[in-house]
Amino acid sequence: MTDLPRTPSFDLTGKRALVTGASSGIGLGCAVALAEAGAHVVCAARRADVLQGAVAAMQTEGWSAETLPLDITDLDAVKTALVQEAPFDIVINAAGLARHSPALETKPEDFDAVMNVNLRAAYFLSVAAAHSMRAGGKGGSIIHISSQMGHVGGIDRAVYCASKHALEGMVKSMAIEWGKQGIRINTICPTFIRTPLTEPTFNDPERVAWIMDKIKLPRVGEVSDIMGAALFLASDASAMVTGTSMLIDGGWTAD
Repeated sequence: MTDLPRTPSFDLTGKRALVTGASSGIGLGCAVALAEAGAHVVCAARRADVLQGAVAAMQTEGWSAETLPLDITDLDAVKTALVQEAPFDIVINAAGLARHSPALETKPEDFDAVMNVNLRAAYFLSVAAAHSMRAGGKGGSIIHISSQMGHVGGIDRAVYCASKHALEGMVKSMAIEWGKQGIRINTICPTFIRTPLTEPTFNDPERVAWIMDKIKLPRVGEVSDIMGAALFLASDASAMVTGTSMLIDGGWTAD
């Protein structure tokens, strides 16, 4: 009789996860995806009141979750949080910032703010997570919510694109360094996802026309489109995946 292969498990029972930017939008979606699969999820964000409401809703569903008020640009606070908490098996960074303008009108303070969140904070969160995982001796999975704009250019998005292209290169280098220790690191690169923070974009008819012209599928993205990818990269189903990006862009970058 043929010895059939078996699908690796997506079950996260017994796993501990940290999700930043977890109070709403994609971050909350990632937190829910992991909690649904059985992980205990530490939900981190700056807005403590909103975060508490989100976690309370998760707990009402019977999932295991707790709050961690945290600004990921505060590197000391991030390092302390990773040291004080028991080692995490999964870290998803969904915190991000965008300040769009034509490149000729970019203000240095906007450039610095975007890079501080999207690159500097992401870099040192990764380092802290890797230290924690190495100390735990089990390896783990680090996932950054990047963007399709880490692979292409975009109107009024020179700074944002720069931060995400840099993030993609950072992840590749870290994957090379940490692979032998069983630490995987990848990115998820969404197209435009409908969230409270992106509503201004979707309220602009010109921007919507540009988006729909680029996306090959007949709709924009929803938070639920990201959740399966987060679960895949967090679980044993992706045990051989590191140093790469998962594009969830409706075909935007297929051109």
